[in-house]
Amino acid sequence: MPALIVPARKGLAVKIAQGQSFGVVNTHGSQVVDTWAFNAADMNEFMSMEHTRAGLRRLCARTGDAYLTNQRRPILTLTDDTSPGRHDTLIAACDPHRYRQLGHQGHHDNCTENLAAALAALGLKAPETPAPLNLFMNIPWELNGDLFWNEPMSMAGDTVTLRAEMDLVAVFSCCPMDLLPINGKDGVIHDVEIRVA
Repeated sequence: MPALIVPARKGLAVKIAQGQSFGVVNTHGSQVVDTWAFNAADMNEFMSMEHTRAGLRRLCARTGDAYLTNQRRPILTLTDDTSPGRHDTLIAACDPHRYRQLGHQGHHDNCTENLAAALAALGLKAPETPAPLNLFMNIPWELNGDLFWNEPMSMAGDTVTLRAEMDLVAVFSCCPMDLLPINGKDGVIHDVEIRVA
């Protein structure tokens, strides 16, 4: 299958069969990709960051670890990661409220609406907006609990490869956040590639 492109600032939903693998390629090196996975047979079951953290007993998955659903079942397994491995599991998807909070006036593209639009293109709807797996997002934490909004550590071509542990719908959003440096200091939002095996 040829590479699929997630357009800059937008989202894409893809059906993935159990056992299939896919790579999320940070084509330009600095793009955060909000990522979700839903059980194709029951959209009420979805990849859950809070359940995954409890299951793994750590903030970030390592190669071989499985991300869990809100029913505590494996949905995606991290099989390879050529990036430095910094991926956020704490921060909610951006939404209109977040941009207003940051002082933006008027509409701003956002990951919450990208999720809904991408699923709608497949005739689907999420029961809620789960906290995403924020691939390539660099949110370091301190022992005192402070969080920082840093630039990605990834380089052009860095790829995260995941294997589906059930038939699922994966959704990707090229995060349009340009008011904080999470997509690089220049604030330029890029497309990314999805390569389905």
